[in-house]
Amino acid sequence: MRGRVVALFRAVNVGGRIVRMADLTDVLLELGFAEPQTLLQSGNAVFGLGAAAARSTPAALEARIERALLAKTSIQSDTFVRTAAEWDAAIAANPFDEARSDPAHMVLTTLRDAPAPAAVKALQAAVKGPERLHAHERALYVVYPDGMGTSKLTNTVIERALGTRGTARNWNTVLKLQALVTR
Repeated sequence: MRGRVVALFRAVNVGGRIVRMADLTDVLLELGFAEPQTLLQSGNAVFGLGAAAARSTPAALEARIERALLAKTSIQSDTFVRTAAEWDAAIAANPFDEARSDPAHMVLTTLRDAPAPAAVKALQAAVKGPERLHAHERALYVVYPDGMGTSKLTNTVIERALGTRGTARNWNTVLKLQALVTR
């Protein structure tokens, strides 16, 4: 793995789980990552990989970052790392026009593992509202026409149905992260 990466931290700065972005930046610097930048206050970071990290697998990087964040902040947060190429591919694979026409209601859920096709079909069948979804590799795209706040299609429902962990970002944030990781 080479170059710059996107790291997403699950459930940061919600429900009393406060992590200052300065602390997150410090963790990444202490781990030897280059030029870490955070975006918003919701656990989004972009950074370059050092020579040692470039030989690591994404799973090893995620585990290393999770341990360091826990040690520094006492907050356990699942971490999801994607290379710039993986991030670009996830954006390109989005099948929904809402990415352009209504990006505030378009969400990318970054998943730990690619879900089984049967699990995706079961999740689609379980949707009772106007939401639409599509899975591609380790990404789940969801359109929330009425917003996420009132939807019954929560992250908990998604994770339970797909059998994997994930963290969601609205499409505007996804594109801002793309601009940072490809600079």
